[in-house]
Amino acid sequence: MLDHSGGIAISPENIHWLLTPIHFRETLLEQIKQAQKVIYIAALYLEDDDAGREILDALLAAKAANPQLDIKVFVDFHRARRGLIGQKGDSGNYLLYRKLMQQAATPFAIYGVPVKSREFLGVLHLKGFVIDDNVIYSGASLNNVYLQKQQRYRLDRYYLINSAELAASMIDMIDQDILADEAVVKLTDDNCCKPDKNQLRAFKQRLAHACYRFRSQRAGLRVTPLVGLGRKGNKLNNVILELVKSSQREMFICTPYFNPPYSLSRAISRQLRRGVKIDIIVGDKTANDFYIPPEKPFSTIGALPYLYEQSLRKFMKRQQWAIEKGLLNVYLWKHENNSFHLKGISVDHQQHLLTGSNLNPRAWALDLENGLLVHDEQQQLKEKFVDEQQRLLVHGHKLNHYRALDTLQQYPAPVKKILNRIRRLKADLLLRRIL
Repeated sequence: MLDHSGGIAISPENIHWLLTPIHFRETLLEQIKQAQKVIYIAALYLEDDDAGREILDALLAAKAANPQLDIKVFVDFHRARRGLIGQKGDSGNYLLYRKLMQQAATPFAIYGVPVKSREFLGVLHLKGFVIDDNVIYSGASLNNVYLQKQQRYRLDRYYLINSAELAASMIDMIDQDILADEAVVKLTDDNCCKPDKNQLRAFKQRLAHACYRFRSQRAGLRVTPLVGLGRKGNKLNNVILELVKSSQREMFICTPYFNPPYSLSRAISRQLRRGVKIDIIVGDKTANDFYIPPEKPFSTIGALPYLYEQSLRKFMKRQQWAIEKGLLNVYLWKHENNSFHLKGISVDHQQHLLTGSNLNPRAWALDLENGLLVHDEQQQLKEKFVDEQQRLLVHGHKLNHYRALDTLQQYPAPVKKILNRIRRLKADLLLRRIL
């Protein structure tokens, strides 16, 4: 099915690997500066920090130099209207947006997209930066650590794709399936407010049927844009499962939070039994976004990296036979105090999924996700993807046994207390669905 699925024709020289957060930031700023017609940015958030303001200043400068430039930014509505976790009071990135646009001679619109009624129920996890005929695709959002504005970085995957048809398709989906809906809020307006329940319910139902529209080519090097929301009829989820099931020889999977949905975990297990070699690279718990070093005050959110580690340990224990046979290789990524945010799947060097989806139950059922499936049956891009994978493994430590991961008893006392409480209340199944 995947070999014959439609996509947008591209040439090998039109896909560029950016590889580092700094290269990603520099390319994004340069593309904004050179824009002539349109800039559409979609991300979970655009933060009120040095890197976020740098992006906003670049957009304002581009708009001032060319008032006809069509600039639109889309972020999650709920994430934009709160501060960082633990921050109290009226904070939130929307205050910066409003201030800058009120001061600007040539402002542009920043929209809040409320995928669900509450942030914990689902967010806009759509990714992509469309600038004229180019698409910069990454799972990254926009702040200091994603863009390595300071010393620390959060590693992701970054691609620059030159394709007028892909750019037009991604803009069209946003215009038709998101921007046109009354539930979408312009955060730069003084009177912006949360949509009512009926608007949110209707918007969610319409988003479940969102799709990218393009002229389909069924052979040759091509890219298929995919979008999905919810469990039923989710095109992105269906392709992910089909990717795993279609593998004949080998597979490379990267995910920052190891907590695969049951259907995905089962498909991976079946492929191991069929003799497919699978490499999985996961962030170490200390490279997790939510990790709190022992010397800092602990809060409940700091237990998440340990929950993910326990999920990985259980998976490895079940598949220890495959590890010993050399079929399953699990790598923990760790580089100093930096963090890991990579997602994606490559199968047999022929299909490559570039996505913002974390490949977990939350992405599977709650968030609005998208991705780009690169079809490369002739393996014209094999060398580039292999090089990218080898770069990732430079800071990857191979685990030869599930016992190499810590047990609950080895965790700090506050973490043990929380995890024991979760076990006692039997809340782990519920948590798996929203993490």
